Amino acid sequence: MHLEAMAESTVQYPFPAFVFGAIAMGIFLALALVTWSYRDVANRHEHKGKDSHGSSH
Repeated sequence: MHLEAMAESTVQYPFPAFVFGAIAMGIFLALALVTWSYRDVANRHEHKGKDSHGSSH
């Protein structure tokens, strides 16, 4: 009897299934944009890569 009740119950989602994929794609694209915005940051801060103290460490 319990199996029959479970078979009849359905879950109603607030929007169609493809919207879940669209939301996930939007989140991944936003994260990719943030990652892409940090490209070439090391080259912009050239003074940190050089030995400006003149010591022989």
